[in-house]
Amino acid sequence: MKMNRRRFLLGTTVIGGGLLLGYAVTRPTRQSLANRDHAEAGQTFLTTWLRIDPDNKVTVVVPHSEMGQGVLTSLPMMAADEMDADWNLVRVEQAPATDLFANGVLIKGFAMSMGLNVPAFLDRSVDFATLKAAEIMNMQITGGSSSVRFTGEMGMRAAGAAARQMLLEAAAGQWNVDASECDARNSFVYHEASGRSASFGELASAASQLEPPRNPTLKTPDRFTLMGTPVPRVDIPAKVDGTAMYGIDARPEGLLYAAVTTAPVFGGKLARVDNVDAVMQRRGVKRVIELEDAVAVVADNYWRASEALKQLQPVFTDTDFDESSTRNIFAEFDAALDNGDRHEDVHAGEATQAFASAAETVTANYRVPYLAHAAMEPMNCTVHFHDDRCDVWTGTQDNLGIRGRVASVADMDENAVTVHPFYLGGGFGRRLPQSTNTIDQATRIASYFDVPVQTLWSREEDTRQDYYRPAVSSRFRAALDSNGQLTAWENVYIGKNEPVEAAHIAYQVPNQQIDYVECPTHVPFGAWRSVAHSQHSFFLESFTDELAWHARQDPLQYRLALLQDKPRHRRVLEQAAASAAWTTPVPAGRARGIALQESFGSIVAEVAEVSLTEAGEVRVEKVTCAIDCGRVVNPDTAASQVESGIIYGLTAAMYGQISIENGRVKESNFHDYEMLRLADSPEIEVILLESDDAPVGGLGEPATPPISAAVTNALYALTGQRVRELPLKNYRFLPPPTEAAETV
Repeated sequence: MKMNRRRFLLGTTVIGGGLLLGYAVTRPTRQSLANRDHAEAGQTFLTTWLRIDPDNKVTVVVPHSEMGQGVLTSLPMMAADEMDADWNLVRVEQAPATDLFANGVLIKGFAMSMGLNVPAFLDRSVDFATLKAAEIMNMQITGGSSSVRFTGEMGMRAAGAAARQMLLEAAAGQWNVDASECDARNSFVYHEASGRSASFGELASAASQLEPPRNPTLKTPDRFTLMGTPVPRVDIPAKVDGTAMYGIDARPEGLLYAAVTTAPVFGGKLARVDNVDAVMQRRGVKRVIELEDAVAVVADNYWRASEALKQLQPVFTDTDFDESSTRNIFAEFDAALDNGDRHEDVHAGEATQAFASAAETVTANYRVPYLAHAAMEPMNCTVHFHDDRCDVWTGTQDNLGIRGRVASVADMDENAVTVHPFYLGGGFGRRLPQSTNTIDQATRIASYFDVPVQTLWSREEDTRQDYYRPAVSSRFRAALDSNGQLTAWENVYIGKNEPVEAAHIAYQVPNQQIDYVECPTHVPFGAWRSVAHSQHSFFLESFTDELAWHARQDPLQYRLALLQDKPRHRRVLEQAAASAAWTTPVPAGRARGIALQESFGSIVAEVAEVSLTEAGEVRVEKVTCAIDCGRVVNPDTAASQVESGIIYGLTAAMYGQISIENGRVKESNFHDYEMLRLADSPEIEVILLESDDAPVGGLGEPATPPISAAVTNALYALTGQRVRELPLKNYRFLPPPTEAAETV
């Protein structure tokens, strides 16, 4: 949505002042609104996210989207555990896209992760401001590995604990006893001394009349009954029997279908469209719609629309980027690294002096290409304008944000837009509201009709009109003293993106100079799984490996020596190495590589064991991953998240490459933008470590970044060939030379 001055000021004031949001800040207003607008007869909301039915069922309303990460199970587990609810009586609902379910806890979480905090006496005031910020910013985002570590830890657990305490007090009031004499188990409250009991359903109405505790007491881990257990995911049965509904499955009555082609060079505009009359004569075609930078055909089924689209002859304007290519872009990066204005990222110690007095320096240049998201479900959005209102059916990582986006494009009041959420067939950042081209087109196309229109992008359109992971070049220089010890670290890279710490190193290096230069291109970019960590982890851990080999030290021991003050990092490295049998000989023709990365509050170490085919192609035989995410809510889901992150990162390492030729994306479909196949997937071992005194970390993204470096470091150990540019499909490796096979 458009942000006017008032919205902007309020939003920035909240962010600048530190953000805290309690689950109870909205009571009674949000609770009463929830009961008014989202409760049927007898149902009672105790907090915005918890509703109790007369039959004693507890419904957890989840303000995140389910896109395969298991959030519809993990968050309800956290609320139900604190509530002492019977899991068999727990139901789950996706939060509707309304202000009432704006998720201010996310703002709190991201603010705290950046080190911001607020004195306790200001909590209430800041809570209110934060809530308003969440509503104004349409905050219902699923991303940043934030669901469990922010919404779960600070929202769902607090909501469950508060509801439990309110139910205890309601029972105590009815039984005229002290609440401390009552206990909750399996969705019932008991008073052991008198033998009385009542269900949550029987107590809900009385409990809703009580003021929620401001700081409810949370359980200690030894009292968890659900958290830490492998509770089966609630979304799996429907995905197995085929009844799960994705955005592409939306079939409102009277549905029409739109196929689209957009200007192939980013920034191009539609000049004219030829052959429209002939296309309009085709069976089922309803209309040809000219947009600013695209043309669409709407028909009574998608095949007819897409076939008719092929017959159209759109002409797009020239742009200043028609001659742009990947080669040119990287040449511009090199020139920027040579002569561009350097912006400080990290400056510590006296790096300049250290390099001046260094006995030796080591340099290396790395780069990675643009990447597409390649979500398995093609991008789609169904929109229906009717009666001064608008309905939207889609799978998105931010239902509330999409509501605002559609309202902005259609110039409507947000409250006139209803978003119907669906499962996502892959997100990885592509379905965030910042990546709006699909939504914008679908809204504009549907505005020509009074029936629903589903705009569905072809695989080719999605591959060529994505918001890509940026291409990046990065240069390194290390200073070594006469003993070969690392005394200074210098790094300059292209483009600083989120998160800000992605290019920082965990290693103890006394003198550091990390800078970046800006070199924008015409290629649109957006959030990609693990965002900037995915590029920088490859750079940092590859260069660290180079330094280890240069020092003729074991790569694991070299890293451990640089982590004397980081016991959690050391532990995950040691655990990954031990599980991968790092110190034992590898089978003939294989080698191991190791990499480490901290991201989204979790620390990950991965050991990759690789071999080569007879054709010199890479085969990853096994990946051993140790991850410390503070505390694990659902071990099965956690392990699946880690495995998924490894596969996604491995796909990028092996095949990921979006090439620019004549200003446009060259690749088009899975034949030239390959995915890792089942037969090529390695054995994966996941070790989940916990640190009781550490905050809960994310799991959706942290396993993705280290895998590229783990694999390429293993390839160096096997072949002696250092990979400084991905993807690996562009290489043919030779059998291991004698020197490279030497054990350090």
